[in-house]
Amino acid sequence: MTVAYGAAAEPVFDALDLRIEDGEHLAVVGPSGIGKSTLTRLVAGTLAPGSGEVEVAGRAIAGRSPAELASLRVLLPQQAYVFTGTVRDNLGYLRPDARRTDIEAAVRELGAGPLVERLGGLDAPVRPGELSLGERQLMVLARAHLSTARLLLLDEATCHLDAASEARAEEALARRPGALVVVAHRMSSAMRADRILLLDGAGAVCGTHRELLARSPLYRDLVGHWSGTGK
Repeated sequence: MTVAYGAAAEPVFDALDLRIEDGEHLAVVGPSGIGKSTLTRLVAGTLAPGSGEVEVAGRAIAGRSPAELASLRVLLPQQAYVFTGTVRDNLGYLRPDARRTDIEAAVRELGAGPLVERLGGLDAPVRPGELSLGERQLMVLARAHLSTARLLLLDEATCHLDAASEARAEEALARRPGALVVVAHRMSSAMRADRILLLDGAGAVCGTHRELLARSPLYRDLVGHWSGTGK
């Protein structure tokens, strides 16, 4: 697929061909502003490519209703959406018919038990302004875990979590049935993935951490930068 912001603009992606297998965990890395969020929007169906097609589970994304899109994929941006209501309402937003045992399992998997307990349990009210940015992200990650969609797209959706909480969340989401795509916030996040997609402005390179270290000077630079900042 090809994407450009304007007729005279250089393409953000030019003839990008990417296949993500069911059950795969893919990390997306690259310099700031290179198109990582654009890629998640394309796959989620909230942005249309100039040419080419995006399919999820063998079905074209283009032209589908919001309800159909929600059944296929979940996109979690950096800004976590939490609303006034109960804890259960927030966690079950993408799956209103979820059983209590399923909700409790998601909370346990994501390590959100202490947060739910602090708020007063599943039937306690949520006041978004009283949650930290990290707590909001943790709640939304548990919500995504509960979803029946088989593709999860995380666009720096763990950036306000500490490294240990991020690792637990990503590992829990990777164990879930389906595929996981993560725009990596830390190098440790990228190294947890089965494959890493490197966007460099001229194209894309995909491979394991070891393969990209051998093939890409830019990737080696990114690894060095992350290591130098303690991430």
